[in-house]
Formats: sequence, structure tokens, C-alpha cells
Amino acid sequence: MKHTSKMIAAGTVLVGLLSAGACCAQMSDKYQPNAESKKYPEGSAIERRIRMAAIAKNPAYTRKFDLSGLPDYVPEGKPSGVLRLCGNNYIGDSPLGGWWRDAFEKYQPGIKIEFNLLTAATATACLTFDLDDIGITHMPNFYDYLSFQRVKGRAPVGVLVVNGSYDVVGWQNNFAIVVNKANPLTKVTMTQLDGIFGSERAGGWVRTTWHPEFARGPEYNIRTWGQLGVSGDWMNKPIDTYGYSLRYSTAFEFSDLVLKNSDKWNGNLLGFGNYDRPNGKTYLEADQIVDHVSADPNGIGYVRFHEKFPENVKVLDVADSADGPYVHYSMDTIFDHSYPLWTGQSFWFDVPPGKKIDPKIREFLRFVLSKQGQELVEKDGKYIPLDAATVHEGLKEIQ
Repeated sequence: MKHTSKMIAAGTVLVGLLSAGACCAQMSDKYQPNAESKKYPEGSAIERRIRMAAIAKNPAYTRKFDLSGLPDYVPEGKPSGVLRLCGNNYIGDSPLGGWWRDAFEKYQPGIKIEFNLLTAATATACLTFDLDDIGITHMPNFYDYLSFQRVKGRAPVGVLVVNGSYDVVGWQNNFAIVVNKANPLTKVTMTQLDGIFGSERAGGWVRTTWHPEFARGPEYNIRTWGQLGVSGDWMNKPIDTYGYSLRYSTAFEFSDLVLKNSDKWNGNLLGFGNYDRPNGKTYLEADQIVDHVSADPNGIGYVRFHEKFPENVKVLDVADSADGPYVHYSMDTIFDHSYPLWTGQSFWFDVPPGKKIDPKIREFLRFVLSKQGQELVEKDGKYIPLDAATVHEGLKEIQ
């Protein structure tokens, strides 16, 4: 389906605004390249570290979460040796990684932690080729899983250790669904999101296994606002969809959550990527999505929530099903996972068949999942800590 003439007109207005420098959404300049970061190759680990240094070192929130149900860390053994962690640079760039290491080594002086935290993109590769013991990243994509399976003959084991942030870019800020403020819609279900952003499919993936039972037909496509229960003049208006370029891991994550891990998207989806504008500032993909929804009354977008959303877009409440409840995007609903589109970062590791988890990995995971470990997440003030139910689920995984 092609975008309508009204949407094209809205896009023309938006282009005019952008060329005039009057962009609606603009994240803080703290995310932009600076004089020091520009000395290094754009996008390199060192350039990103320098550019994001002020954010990394300071908490974005100071609120407290209820961590009373989390267990205290009590060592269950005294293993020794080096424990190598590879992947997510934001864990190392912020104080969090160092705080975890220093606190843990006081409990376990026989274990020395080594960090190789350049980028989450290397986490699974390091694990695949035995260059680390723990890879820190979000849910691996298809080829991460496939390469590990081809080399090891099995899947890696993952345990969630932090929730994504509320609005801090880089720290896996979570998904929000946005529409133009003129739109009367206030809520949406996960099934409806599949109908809006997805298309008919023959099946979907769970890791590297194809599941034909995830198939659905075109009758479940949602292409007009009336199909969402919006009446009056809106009933026959087409839905224009906006999101991330499908090469981004963000698009994979959204597909995994909403589209049954398939690659079948609505044909009218406009996907965006970062690029540098003539003024030298990076026009972030999230800002582009929000700006297009802001300019298009028929628009809906999935976007990682961030500060400074313009007033003429609104965030929809989301429910797992039509039975509800419809949940608003907030720190609390990410913390307790009642908001369906939450995401997070996990520790990934290898457990060969018939063997137990490496005792060093197990003890460090038990510490990170303890009250002491999650209090440090809270103190760092960017990722959101885990609640007691999620922690106990993770502890069961490593028994």
C-alpha cells in the first residue's frame, strides 16, 4: 500500500520545516558529536564513549524502586580465576560495570573480572569463539544465534540482568507507540500492532527454529483507523506507519516482540536511519519518526521513548490483549513488566550439554541479581533495575 496524498503533503510540509531548521523534535545536544569526539572516526567505540561521557557518568533519574523482595548476595562457593565479560559498552562507560566488579570482588577475592566492553555488537561473537565467558547484550538476532549454533551445536543461555532505560538514549530506552495528537485513538493491543505494522506471513522464528503456526492471513491486516474502532471522519482514513530502518537491531527487536519474529512488515512502512544534516548535527532516527508522525495526522510510529517529545504527538497505552489492562508507558510499568513492550540487557553464556554452569559465572550472576547488585543499577540511574519476580525467575535459570 502506498502512502496517501495527504501524507505526502504532510511530508512536504515536514521537509520544508527541516530545511528551515524548524524541526519539531530535537534531543538534547548532549547526544551530538562534540569537539573532542570529532577527533576520532565517527561511530567508533572511542568516539561514542567520548560523545556520551557526560551522560554515562551522571544519573538520569534519582527515584527509588522497591527492591525489598530481592535476595541479599551470600556466596555459595569460593571459585577462583579470571571472569571475562565482552559486549555492551554502556555498562563499562558508566560507573555501573566498575561498581559491580569492585563490590563482587570483595565477596569473591579469588575471581578477577576483565572487561572488553567496546560494543554490544561483539558480545555473541566473543562468546562463540571463546573470547569471553559472558556476553552482555540484548536478545541476539538470527545470525547471532545461528553462528553460535553452527560452532557450538547449541544455543547460548541468557539471563536478564537490567531493564532498558525510560528515556536515556543508548541505554536501550524502551519502545513507545506514538500517534498524531489530533488522532482520537488512546490505546492499542499487541495483536493490533501486529495488524498495523505487520503483514500476512507463512510463519515466524523462535531463535533459529521456524514455526508455521505463527502464520496469519491478510484478513488480520489493519490498514484503516476504522479497523481500530475509530469512528466518524477517521473511519476510512488510511494508517501511515513509521519506524526504524530494517537493518537496525531496533527493528529486529520490535519484530520479535510484535510480529512473531517474522520479517513481514506493512508495505507502507517508512524506515529511518541517522544521518548528518548540513548544520553538522546528527538527525537521529527517533526524531525523524516523531517528526513525521507530528506532521501526519494519519501517522503511527514505533519509537524508542526519549526526552523532548513534541506536544503534538501522544503515546498510546498498550495491552497484551483486548481484555486489558491497557498500560501506560512509565518507569514503574517497565520495572514490573506490566508494559508489554519492555526490553532489557542480558548476560549470555555457554553451558555445554551435561555440564553445570561455570561457578564463576554463576556467582557473578547471583551477585548482579541480588539486592546489592540491583541497588547499583538504581544508583547508576540509567537502566531500570529488576523487580523481585524477574530476579527469582533468573535465579531459577542458573540453578
